[in-house]
Amino acid sequence: MLQHFEHLAPVLVSAVSLWATEYGMKSIVGEIVREIGQKCPQELSRDTSGAKGFATFLTELAERVPAILMSSMCILLDHLDGENHVMRNAVLAAMAEMVLQVLNGDQLEEAARDTRDQFLDTLQAHGHDVSSFVRSRVLQLFTRIVQQKALPLTRFQAVVTLAVGRLADKSVLVCKNAIQLLASFLANNPFSCKLSDTDLAGPLQKETQKLQEMRAKRQTAAASTVLDPEEEWEAMLPELKSTLQQLRKLPQEEEISEKIATTETTEAVKGRICQLLAKASYKRAMILTQEAIGHFQESEFFSHMDPEESEENTFLNLLGTIFKGPAASTQEKNPQVSAENMGPGQTNCKDKLSVSELERPGEKDALVKQEMLVQYLQDAYRFSLKITEAIGIISKMMYENTTTVVQEVIEFFVMAFQFGVPQALFGVRRMLPLIWSKEPGVREAVLNAYRQLYLNPKGDSARAKAQALIQNLSLLLVDASVGTIQCLEEILCEFVQKDELKPAVTQLLWERATEKVPCSALERCSSVMLLGMMARGKPEIVGSNLDTLVSIGLDEKLPQDYRLALQVCHAIANISDRRKPSLAKCHPPFRLPQEHRLFERLQEMVIKGFVHPDPLWIPFKEVAVTLIYQLAEGPEGICAQILQRCAKQALEKLEEKSNPQDDPKETPMLPTFLLMNLLSLAGDVALQQLIHLEHAVSGELCRRRVLREEQEHKTKESKQNVSTETTMEEEMGLVGATADDTEAELIRSICEMELLDGNQILAAFVPLLLKVCNNPGLYSNPELCAAASLALGKFCMISATFCDSQLRLLFTMLEKSSLPILRSNIMIATGDLAIRFPNLVDPWTPHLYARLRDPAQQVRKTAGLVMTHLILKDMVKVKGQVSEMAVLLIDPVPQIAALAKNFFNELSHKGNAIYNLLPDIISRLSDPEGGVEEEPFHTIMKQLLSYITKDKQTESLVEKLCQRFRTARTERQYRDLAYCVSQLPFTERGLRKMLDNFDCFGDKLSDESIFSVFLSVVSKLRRGAKPEGKAIIDEFEQKLRTCHTRGMDAIEELEIGQGSSQKTPAVKKQPAVARRQHLASAASDNDFVTPEPRHTTRRHPKTQQRTTKKKPRIVFSSDESSEEELSAEMTEDETPKNTTPIRRASTRRHRS
Repeated sequence: MLQHFEHLAPVLVSAVSLWATEYGMKSIVGEIVREIGQKCPQELSRDTSGAKGFATFLTELAERVPAILMSSMCILLDHLDGENHVMRNAVLAAMAEMVLQVLNGDQLEEAARDTRDQFLDTLQAHGHDVSSFVRSRVLQLFTRIVQQKALPLTRFQAVVTLAVGRLADKSVLVCKNAIQLLASFLANNPFSCKLSDTDLAGPLQKETQKLQEMRAKRQTAAASTVLDPEEEWEAMLPELKSTLQQLRKLPQEEEISEKIATTETTEAVKGRICQLLAKASYKRAMILTQEAIGHFQESEFFSHMDPEESEENTFLNLLGTIFKGPAASTQEKNPQVSAENMGPGQTNCKDKLSVSELERPGEKDALVKQEMLVQYLQDAYRFSLKITEAIGIISKMMYENTTTVVQEVIEFFVMAFQFGVPQALFGVRRMLPLIWSKEPGVREAVLNAYRQLYLNPKGDSARAKAQALIQNLSLLLVDASVGTIQCLEEILCEFVQKDELKPAVTQLLWERATEKVPCSALERCSSVMLLGMMARGKPEIVGSNLDTLVSIGLDEKLPQDYRLALQVCHAIANISDRRKPSLAKCHPPFRLPQEHRLFERLQEMVIKGFVHPDPLWIPFKEVAVTLIYQLAEGPEGICAQILQRCAKQALEKLEEKSNPQDDPKETPMLPTFLLMNLLSLAGDVALQQLIHLEHAVSGELCRRRVLREEQEHKTKESKQNVSTETTMEEEMGLVGATADDTEAELIRSICEMELLDGNQILAAFVPLLLKVCNNPGLYSNPELCAAASLALGKFCMISATFCDSQLRLLFTMLEKSSLPILRSNIMIATGDLAIRFPNLVDPWTPHLYARLRDPAQQVRKTAGLVMTHLILKDMVKVKGQVSEMAVLLIDPVPQIAALAKNFFNELSHKGNAIYNLLPDIISRLSDPEGGVEEEPFHTIMKQLLSYITKDKQTESLVEKLCQRFRTARTERQYRDLAYCVSQLPFTERGLRKMLDNFDCFGDKLSDESIFSVFLSVVSKLRRGAKPEGKAIIDEFEQKLRTCHTRGMDAIEELEIGQGSSQKTPAVKKQPAVARRQHLASAASDNDFVTPEPRHTTRRHPKTQQRTTKKKPRIVFSSDESSEEELSAEMTEDETPKNTTPIRRASTRRHRS
C-alpha cells in the first residue's frame, strides 16, 4: 500500500504505532521495516512514488516510536548507499530522532553510547553526500540536535567544522542551512555568552601555564614519595599469610580463576602478579601464582623449591621475590646493580605507588578541576576561532541574489553581535547598504536587525536605555564612510517616522550637544550628527531649535571647531526638502532671509578661516556654501561677498609678501594654501550657482507659472460668455511643454552667456584657474593641483562653450598627470561632464576607458565607478573597449573585482548587451599584443559566459565562435576559443550547430588541450541527454576522436563509408554550410545581435570587398576607435572631431 499510495503513510504510521505501544505488537514494526529494507535500492531509484511513501512512513514512525524502530535500523542501512536521495534522507532522519529521543543524556550505557556515536558518524559522513538535498537535510537534522542540546561536547568542533565547510557549497539551500546551523551553535553554545577569541586567549594561556606548574610539582613530589619495596612487603605480609590460610582451608569455595594464555611469557605473568599485589588483590595474585607454578614447570624461577623451608614460606618467598624484584636481597648492598637487573614487570611494581595514591584527596581534585578548566577554555577558544572563520565567509554572501540567504546572513550577524564576537561589527556595518534593496524582505530584515540590536538596549530606566542606545549608535559612526552614514541616516529616518525612538533619546542628544551633560568633543559631534539624521524623518526636531544649533557650532570662539560646525550644517540642511519642487506643490519653498544669523555666522567663519591653513576648513566651506544656496533668499549675493572678501585677503597677503626694499624683479609669492582655498571656494560657488539655477530657480518659475495659469483659468470660468473653442496646442496638451522648454532655455542661456561673462565675479577667477592647470611644473603642490582640477571641472559644468574649449586640457591632465589623486578627481569631473554634455565628451570616450588600466588602485576604482554609472545610464557608447571593464574582474584588489562583477550583473539585465559585446571582448582579451594571460582569460570568460542563458543566443554564439577558428592566428587563440565554446550551456540544437561547423575547428583537434576541452563538452552533454539525443552525441564524439587521431582526411573517409542513406540531417546540410563559410568568416560582426527567426545573417557587400584585399584580423570593426593610441602629448590636431550625437534608450534628445 505504501508503494502505490504514498498519501496513506501518516494513517499507517498512526496504526502501527498504536499497535506497538497500546497492544504490545512490537514485532510488527520489525516485519514492516524488514520488508522495506529488502526493497532493491535500484528499483526505488526508478519508483519515486513508492520511495516517497516509504520515506514518509519511516520518518514519521521514527518520531512516534524511535525506541522500537532502533532495533531494526541495521536492516535499513543498505538504503544509505542507494541512488534515491529521499530514502537516504528518511534513514538519516530516523537516526536523528533516535539520538534526540532515545540516545540523549549523560547517563547512557556503553552500548547505547556506541550506537549514538555510530549514528552521529553516519550523519557527519552524509554531510558530504553527492546530493545537495541530503547535505541540506543533514544540516537541518544537526540544527535540531544542537537546539535540543543532544550533541555531545566532544563532537562540537567536528560538526562546526562541517558547517563552516558547507558554507562554500554550490547549492544555495545547503548554504542557507549551514548558516542556520552555525546560528544554532551560537545560541546554544555551552561555553560563554561572550565569544571573543582575543578575550579567551589570555585566560587560556594563564590557566594552561598554571596546569603545567601543577603537573611539574606533582612529578617532583612523585620522585620523593616512592616507598621502599622492602617496607611495603613487610607491611602486607601479615595479610598475605591470613589470605593464604583461608585459601588452604576452603579451596572449593574459591570461584576466582586466573587463566594463563599459551603465548604468555614468565615475565608477563610476573608483571600481572605484581600488579595484583599492588592493588591488594591478594587472592587473585596467589591463584595466579599457583597457576604459573603448574604452567611453567620448566622455568627455574617457578620450579625452584628450597627443601629446608616449609611449603608456605616457599610460596610467600616466591611472592616476595616477584614483588620486590629478583635482586631484592642484594639491593641494600648494591642498589645500582639491583636496578639494572630488574625486568619490566618488576620495574612497574616498584613504581606502582603513584603520587595520586599518596597525595591528599584535595590536591588530586584540584588537579582534575584544573585539567577540566583548561579543556573547557581550549574548546571555547577553538569554537570562537571557527565562528570567526565562518564570519569571513558569510559576510561575502550578504549580497547574494537569493533573498532567503541574505535574510539568514543578517540574522546570523545579529546573533554573533549579541554574543560579543568582535568581527560581527564588520558584518553589522556591511549590511547597512541593504537598506536600499529593492526586495522588501531584505529591507525589512535590515530594519529588524537594527531594531533588535539598538532600539532595545539594557537599562534600569528610560534615560539609561537612551544613553546605551546613543552610545551604540555612536560606535557605528567611528571611522564610518559617507555611504555608511547615509545608510544609517535612512534607517534612523524610518525609525523616527514610525515613532520608534523614545523622546528621552532626543532629549539626551540635545543635552550632550549643548554640553549640559559632560561629554567629549567627539561625543558632542556624534550627537549633533544623530540629531541631523533624525531631522530627515521629523524636520521639527532641528527646525524648532535652529538658533540653539547655530550657537552650538557656529559661535564666535577661537580656535574654530570645524568638525562640529560641519555636522551642524548637515543637521540644519535636513530641515528643508532638497528635492526639485513638484508642480503639484504650490506652496513656496522654505527660505530664510539674508539677514538671518545663520548666514552671518557662516559668512564670518568662512572668511576668517580662509587665511588659516586648517585642512578641515575646505570641507566645511563646501557644506557652508551648499547650505547658503539651499536656505537663503538671494544666495548669490552672500556668496559673492564671501568671494570678494576672500580674494581681498589673498591680495593683502600678496602685498605683505612684496617688500619694497627687496629686489623689484622678484615675483611676490602667495602661500600655497591661500591659492588652494581661493580656487576651491570659487569652484564650489560656481557649481552651487548652477544647481541653484536648474533646481530652485527653475522650480520656482514653474510654480509661479502654474499659479498664474490657475488664476487665469478661474478668471475665464467666472465670465459668462466663455468661448468653447480651443486651439490645437491646447487640445494636444503642448502648452505646458512649450512653457517648460522656454524656462529651460532661459536657464541655459543664463549659464552660457552670463555666469562666465567678463562682468560676473566668477569670470574673474577663470584666468587664474587656467594658469594653475596649464603650468603643473610651476604649481607643483599636489593639494593645489587637485583643488584646481576639481574647480576646473566645476566651471566646465556651467557652459558648453567653456567646456568644449577646456576638454583637451582636462584629458591631457587625466592622461599625463603623475598624481593619482588628480587623475581620480578629473575622472569624476569628466564623468559628470559626460552626463551634462554627452555629445562633447563622446569623442574622448577611449581616454575614459583607458583609466581602467591605470597603475594606481585608487584611479582604477574611481574609473570603474564612473564607467559603471555612465554605461548603465546609456550616457556613453558601449564599445569593444568594455573589455577593459572585464579585466577588472581579475583585479588583485577585491573591492575593484566586486565592482566589476556588479557592473556585469547589472548589464546582463539590459537585454542582449553582454551577448552583443562578447565577440569584441573575446578578441581583445585573447589578442597576443594587448590581451591577458590564459588563466585570467578563463576566469573572465567563465563569469561573462554565465550570463548567456537563452537558447538562441547560445546557438548563435556557437556558430560565431566556431567560425572564429578560421581567423585566429595563434595556438593560444585556438585554446581560448575552445574554452569559450565549452563554457556555453549546450542543447541539442547547439550541438547540431557545432556539427555543421565542424570543418572550422576540426584541423585544430590535433592539439591535446583543445581535444580535451571538446571532450568535456561531450561529457557535459551526456549528463542530461535524452535517449533520442544520444545518437548525435555519439556521432560528435566519434568525429572528435577520429579527427584527433587521424586528421581531417579521416573525417571524409568516415562520411563516405557511412553511406548517404545513413547520414543525419546535420550532415546533409554540411555542403551548404561549407559554401557559406568563406562569406561568414569574412563578414563583419557589426550586427552581432540575437538573430530573428527565419532570417539570414545580414551581409555588407562593402565589407566583403574590403576583406578580399586585406587579411582577416581577429580585431572587430564594430569598435570605431579600437586602434586609437594614446600619444605622449595631445596637440590640437589630435583632438577628436567626431561629434556624432548619442542616441539613448529613450527617444528624447538631450541638448549639449
